[in-house]
Amino acid sequence: MPATSQETLLAEQHDSLTLVAPGKINLALHVVGRREDGYHLLETLTVFTRFGDRLTIEQAEEDSFSATGPFADDMPLDEDNLAIAARERLRTAFPLAECPPVSITLEKNMPVASGLGGGSSDAAATLLALARVWDLPATKTELAKLGPVLGADVPMCVAARPLIATGIGEKIAMVPDFPELSLVLVNPGVPVPTGSVFRGLKSYENPGLPPLPDRPSFEQLIEWLGSTRNDLEPIARSMAPEIDNALHQLGLTGARFARMSGSGATCFGLFENDLQAKGAARHIQRERPNWFVVATRSGGAGHSVQD
Repeated sequence: MPATSQETLLAEQHDSLTLVAPGKINLALHVVGRREDGYHLLETLTVFTRFGDRLTIEQAEEDSFSATGPFADDMPLDEDNLAIAARERLRTAFPLAECPPVSITLEKNMPVASGLGGGSSDAAATLLALARVWDLPATKTELAKLGPVLGADVPMCVAARPLIATGIGEKIAMVPDFPELSLVLVNPGVPVPTGSVFRGLKSYENPGLPPLPDRPSFEQLIEWLGSTRNDLEPIARSMAPEIDNALHQLGLTGARFARMSGSGATCFGLFENDLQAKGAARHIQRERPNWFVVATRSGGAGHSVQD
């Protein structure tokens, strides 16, 4: 079955469904303030990759959750998993709807706590998939409003298209006609706790994003990114010097731009085309066989449906 937009999928009902939960890449991430409750105020330009986790939901006799994939052993299998939390959040939000037991299988392809938004994307995919399997009267906008209870990144992961997010991440403005990007993702396999990174910030009142050009070309985007920041990157690099090595490897292989995503430790490199990105990924994998390395593309298809 070809990839289908989320808007179309909301009109369909399925006994079973497999969605790709894409990786989230913060091309730029500015910390511009902090609320009284401790949440940080952000401005971020975010895209989503074709590479990601795979979530399969099927009707079942009783609820179950299982995990496969290269990073399955690194995540919880109980209520601390955001996919399970999203399932229960939907049942609470629609108490009069019939929400029978389901089997959830998560193929965990993204490293855990890596700055790729994997848990939030898994939660968003769960909300979208169960809305179809359970035939709930919910739009994408309504599902996104359920997201902040699960995590600040979940609303943008429900959208899963090029966007600028503000507030704590819940205020979203889509970026139309954004170029698809050839990327290489690199994670040196070091843990960088998000809370520790945010606590290391010396300033919360930083300049926001500069205006983004309309319909930017690749060259215009590279120039624009040069005027932006990831305010979390210096702290993460001081905590995990291996991030410097990842960025260095991306530079050596010809990335036109390289930066850490989110709170780390995954870094991304932007390349002019897929051929260059795939060649760079192969080179880095040979040099660092124990690292997570993947070549992928960004896109606007959201959580694509697969057989």
